[in-house]
Amino acid sequence: MVPVTATSEQAERFTRGSLLRPLLALAAPLVATQLLQTLYNLADTFWVGRLGRDAVSALSFSWPIVFLLVSVGGGIAAAGTILISQHTGAENDAQVSHVAGQTFVFVTALSVVISVVGYLVTPHLLALIGSQPGTAIHEMAVTYTRYVFLGLYFLFGFFIFHALLRGWGDTKTPMYLMVGSVALNVVLDPILILGFADNPLLVWLGLEELGASALAATGFTGLGVEGAAIATVFSRGLAAGVGFWLLFTGRVGIELSLADLRPDPETMRKLVSVGGPLSVEQSTQALSVTVMTALVALVSADAVAAYGIGSRFTSLVWLPMIGMGMAVETVVGQNLGAGERERARRTVLLASAILVVTFVVAGALAVHFAPAIVGVFITGERAGSVVDHGATFVRIVAPTWAVMAVFHMINGAFHGAGSTRLSMALGLVTMWGFRAAAAAFLVVVLGMGATGAWYGIAASNVAATVAAVAFFLHGGWLGGVVEDDGDADATEVATPAD
Repeated sequence: MVPVTATSEQAERFTRGSLLRPLLALAAPLVATQLLQTLYNLADTFWVGRLGRDAVSALSFSWPIVFLLVSVGGGIAAAGTILISQHTGAENDAQVSHVAGQTFVFVTALSVVISVVGYLVTPHLLALIGSQPGTAIHEMAVTYTRYVFLGLYFLFGFFIFHALLRGWGDTKTPMYLMVGSVALNVVLDPILILGFADNPLLVWLGLEELGASALAATGFTGLGVEGAAIATVFSRGLAAGVGFWLLFTGRVGIELSLADLRPDPETMRKLVSVGGPLSVEQSTQALSVTVMTALVALVSADAVAAYGIGSRFTSLVWLPMIGMGMAVETVVGQNLGAGERERARRTVLLASAILVVTFVVAGALAVHFAPAIVGVFITGERAGSVVDHGATFVRIVAPTWAVMAVFHMINGAFHGAGSTRLSMALGLVTMWGFRAAAAAFLVVVLGMGATGAWYGIAASNVAATVAAVAFFLHGGWLGGVVEDDGDADATEVATPAD
């Protein structure tokens, strides 16, 4: 009789019976976690917006740089998700903990390297994408970005914890940690950014007297954008610390030991083989944002601020799409690990159907309320120009959200199967090459201004989905599965036929 282990029980949840229930059970906490993650950025944008247009523009320049270098570590962490999900589906207990340990070691070391490099090159990268050295916007962007890089280890720490638990099939625990982290950030942000003098949060809560007393005692009037970075790094660092404790005490299904942390070149090679293309793919998306920011900067600083607001609003609306895509990745990975290929295909079709309906409605609402939506995120001098640019962005891009839902579900399946070279190629050709080329032609050659950039984004969304559907129907992505030779310790992950 085959003994029942924690891994076999976990695999049973996702490889047998109804698909809808486990898919939604995974996706709901992932959507909530992504929502909470976005609240970090939205809280920064909202409270920094109280400082005026220059401060919002500084964050808009900073974000693509941070995203670019964070993408490298994020790809390797996501490789841990893929390998763990496939080993869980194949019920390979020993390999689950081993891969988790190797992912932890590799990404931790990588975060230190990226932190140092990012800190040193920040001013130069910001200048490359259109931030003008010597201006207030540039100085604020440099300060914010460098603080984030100094705390990169803590940011990566939570990414690691989340990625490992997601591959295992536990998305609730990371969500609980994120709740506490966001709550702390929401409290710290307005205080560290604006100080105690006429702080809007204290006014809204009826605590003006407390604020006045705190101001008299400390004289603290806020750190501006620097305060936003400190609040984010500190709150995420606490979440990472708790996550590490849970991993090393075995309270979350996966239990790391010192032996799992001993570097294993073969496993790290697999992480790089699977995660390298993911890093390139994510970096490609970051580069696309960087190039788009530079193109929009040719129009005006108001357009850059609008692009930053529009992009962050889109990231908020897309949370169900991103969360469901991550759930598809885990369910597909576990089912391919168990040899259930048709079940993996049906997972993609089911998730796509649910989200297309959702985003047809969401897109229509966004188009109708576009000016009001953008206006929430900006006040002060010249806010009207930013709102006009941002509303046009939403009206052009929002109708393509339903199409992009299909792309994300298919891409999630490619990731879960380990077909990361295929998803990387799609990103390079469509989300980078086509988007940048189309936007540059419309902005620079045809002189359409910011509107041309918005149409370039919309066109690339459609092109990416058409290409993804073609490869999905071909079926070659189903080749990336765990091959069980009867020895869990010798289990290998096959290289997918991309």
